[in-house]
This record gives sequence, structure tokens and C-alpha cells, in this order.
Amino acid sequence: MLEFLIYLLAFIIGSIIGLLYSYKQHGEPFIVKGLNVVMCVVSVIGWMLAVNCQFSQGLIAVGLLLAGFVIGERPGYGRIETLIGIIAAVIVYLIMHLI
Repeated sequence: MLEFLIYLLAFIIGSIIGLLYSYKQHGEPFIVKGLNVVMCVVSVIGWMLAVNCQFSQGLIAVGLLLAGFVIGERPGYGRIETLIGIIAAVIVYLIMHLI
């Protein structure tokens, strides 16, 4: 039960840090400028750790922190990056468990 609290706190802290970072980086209203490669890499790493690390609770918490960082950006930012991260994590999960 305690590990779920740690996961929840990691995700919430990541979301708050992502929101603060996003407001610092983007002062203008939502303007689509394409894919943010750095945030995409952070999202893929975060979702990979959150979904595919079965043995280390610490790595799952780090993954949720990174995933929350990208999800927690200002409204409109980070949605494509999050989707790419989730799709990549699900594909790796299916490959690992079906083969």
C-alpha cells in the first residue's frame, strides 16, 4: 500500500515541476511549434520505466515522476509527447510478454 502512495506522490511532484517548468519556458499562449524532442525522450523514458519495470519500485517511481513532468505541462503542451511515450511503452510491454 505504501508503494502506491510513493507512486502517487512521485507523479504529483512531477506534474507540479512540469507545470512550473512549462510556464517558465512558454510565456506565450498555446502555439503549436511541432514535436519537442527533449520532452518526447523524457516521456518515452518515463513511460518505459513506469510500465516495464516490474522488479524495482524506485525505478517505477522515477518513471512516474518523468511521465508526470511531461503530462503536467501547460494545457496543450506535452500531449503528443505523452502519446508517443505511452505507445512506445505499450509496444515494448506487449513484445516482452507475448514473446
